[in-house]
Amino acid sequence: MGFFSASDRENPSRLHVQVVPHDDAREHLLAIADVLAKVLDTTVKIPGTSISIGLDPLLGLIPGIGDALANLIGTIILVLAARVCVPRIVLARMSLNLLINGVVGAIPIAGDLFSVWFQSNMRNAVLLRAAAMKSDRETRPDWFYVGGIVGGTVVLMLLAIAFVVWVVAKLWTMIAL
Repeated sequence: MGFFSASDRENPSRLHVQVVPHDDAREHLLAIADVLAKVLDTTVKIPGTSISIGLDPLLGLIPGIGDALANLIGTIILVLAARVCVPRIVLARMSLNLLINGVVGAIPIAGDLFSVWFQSNMRNAVLLRAAAMKSDRETRPDWFYVGGIVGGTVVLMLLAIAFVVWVVAKLWTMIAL
């Protein structure tokens, strides 16, 4: 099952990061993810700029269901990642990218501009390819990313709660006078 030679097994300190061999099925799934990400995020270059847009921000212009539909299509890349057996933390990071794009994308106009900049599907395709090609499954940067997003969300929620409590307290003192 051999990624390692007999001398590597005897002397583990000699082991280094090795690329998982390319097989046709894996490469096909990665190619599908790359094409889907390109269609969703960077299909058309805006003339005179370096900005590219895809189906994701265009679907986001449809009120109500556009962003949900774009994220639903984007989850195909997550399914492909699961089929390639990337680490769960990478799947979590990819899910967070979609969640961020979906939540911010729900804001009319500004969310669509954010989708053009953030390109969650391209980010996910890059994460998928990087994770699928590693044999060592080192995912420390992914843990930091997920931890940062969760920590940032908790801080923002606490600040929002503190602000609401402060506003209620101010209103209470104004009414009490």
